Amino acid sequence: MLQIAIVLILVVIDRYSKYIVNKNIGYGDRISVIDNFFYLTNHDNYGAAWGVFQNGRYIFITMTVIVAIILIILMARTRSKFLKLALSVILGGAFGNLIDRVYKGGVTDFLDFYIGSYHFPTFNAADSCIVAGTILLAIYMLFIYKEPENKTEKHNNES
Repeated sequence: MLQIAIVLILVVIDRYSKYIVNKNIGYGDRISVIDNFFYLTNHDNYGAAWGVFQNGRYIFITMTVIVAIILIILMARTRSKFLKLALSVILGGAFGNLIDRVYKGGVTDFLDFYIGSYHFPTFNAADSCIVAGTILLAIYMLFIYKEPENKTEKHNNES
């Protein structure tokens, strides 16, 4: 039940942040938060991360649904609270962007960073959730997950 709440809260945060941006920042406009570093903007991305694979709306919708089903199955099968948290955060971000793709074809991006002369690709709250959840998943896989002992293999070795 907690995982559903996490997913829903993250989707609401994503949807609300995009609503605020669309209501208050003109499309293509940019508001300086920290000069030469951080801006708020209003931009639509019809591709995947970093704008690759433009106009792949139906492919992205299909892929998101398939991945979401797999993550939900994994979440249902695991006892690890940490893994459930990681998967919930990823799902919250995935569903946030999925809603945009279904209703308007692309996602609203608004967090815009410059590091020196490098312009980091503009992103949104859902993207942040996907990245944070993936980092948590990597931590789980590298430092927490333990390979279960294979009883069959152990039994065969004793024979």
